[in-house]
Amino acid sequence: MSDLGRAAELIAGAGALLVCAGAGMGVDSGLPDFRGGEGFWRAYPPYARLGLRFEELADPRHFADDPELAWGFYGHRLDLYRRTAPHAGFRLLRTWGSRLPGGVRVFTSNVDGQFQRAGFGMVAEAHGSIHHLQCLDGCTDEIWAADTAEVDIDVETMRARSPLPCCLRCGGLARPNILMFGDVSWQPARSDAQLTELATWRRAHRDVAVVELGAGQAVPTVRRYAELASAATGALIRINPREPEIRHGRGVSIAAGALDTLTALDDLLS
Repeated sequence: MSDLGRAAELIAGAGALLVCAGAGMGVDSGLPDFRGGEGFWRAYPPYARLGLRFEELADPRHFADDPELAWGFYGHRLDLYRRTAPHAGFRLLRTWGSRLPGGVRVFTSNVDGQFQRAGFGMVAEAHGSIHHLQCLDGCTDEIWAADTAEVDIDVETMRARSPLPCCLRCGGLARPNILMFGDVSWQPARSDAQLTELATWRRAHRDVAVVELGAGQAVPTVRRYAELASAATGALIRINPREPEIRHGRGVSIAAGALDTLTALDDLLS
């Protein structure tokens, strides 16, 4: 039997579906995955001219030291994610999950909100969400939606213009509720609540098939969670064009992109 056939059998025979997604899930929607300096600079030429890498920009200290630089980067991403429609693979996953008794849940390191936009009800965002804000100075633990936040950006310099998003309580600068590199001030309450709800769901559904998509090894949050969630059953389907390997062969590895693989699986499941 082919790997696709084995994967389809795992999904069809499951009682519930857990989707674990990394940045590669959004590539077919036209989103950059920021893999390596060259890939990031192709997406953002102004940063190539400045010699700034993703890891350097995704540093919370910039919000205090150079807020226009920080909000230039995150404001552009906020607008990009607002304008991006999820690709058809999201709908396929939601459809498969709706056929199973335990339904479907999502664990993701992505901060783009694509799963919510695609209609998924329960999404655990391990690294937070760009669509939510918190106070930079920590005047409150409150986390609020960024629905009304608008950031005007000079696309030549990728710097934001005033006014910048502000705290609802103190009026000082706000920052995205995202776990950044070396971040000690991130407010995790929203993500923690999502993760607790997901853990409760997992305990109630032991026969879960795990579909992991676009999760690399550089930041292995998603891969580790997928492996843990499938450890008892081996029902892991890892879809990754560059790093599909599964330790000890416990599951099915498919070296391809998300949308093409999900479409091929849907042909088998239908």
